[in-house]
Amino acid sequence: MSMLSNLDLLRRVPLFSMLNAAQAEPIAEAIVKRRFKRGEIIVEQGKKANALFIILTGRARVMTSDRRGREVILASMQPGDHIGEMSLIDDEPHSATVRAEVQTDVLMLGRAEFARCLPDSSSMAYALVRGLVQRLRHADRKIESLALMDVYGRVARALLESARSEPDGTLLIRDKVSRQDIAKMVGASREMVSRVMKDLEERGLTELQPNGTMVIRERLDPPE
Repeated sequence: MSMLSNLDLLRRVPLFSMLNAAQAEPIAEAIVKRRFKRGEIIVEQGKKANALFIILTGRARVMTSDRRGREVILASMQPGDHIGEMSLIDDEPHSATVRAEVQTDVLMLGRAEFARCLPDSSSMAYALVRGLVQRLRHADRKIESLALMDVYGRVARALLESARSEPDGTLLIRDKVSRQDIAKMVGASREMVSRVMKDLEERGLTELQPNGTMVIRERLDPPE
């Protein structure tokens, strides 16, 4: 593939459309075109692909799954959309699997080349980008839990995400836990959340302290 054709392809991608020639040429030299067959995985949940993928033609589906193999569709990716940038920015595994729905052509940009397009790692802009990525990951987890978990599981996840590990290894929620707030977070009634919270306390998995903090004693698995 010639340099010119790479530049032409870049100009078709909204992510790179604002680049001038001097900015676009190094990227054009680094990109590689790849074709994925229908059903083939582009990136896999829990793994790192070390590349940015930009869809040229075709269509892909973003999915996440739980330990039981149940899946929920998060999004459908179309030409011009990009895949894998979150993992490249925060160096964490992919939060979802992206699978080609039909034959799909993509542009691939490696980790090192993508990093050169980012702000300096010590800059405020880079810190903001990382913060946005963390918010997106949190949103993906919330969508997954709402779609795949029952109320018990959603309450347990909300509590675990609110807890912080103490020096002695104890998980502690420092702020007072409001059942009404948890109900809004997990999409359930306050009464249902109260029943789950009471069950957790009766089973010794959580312990509410006099000062309003909560200690999480063990894993918050639902009863058999």
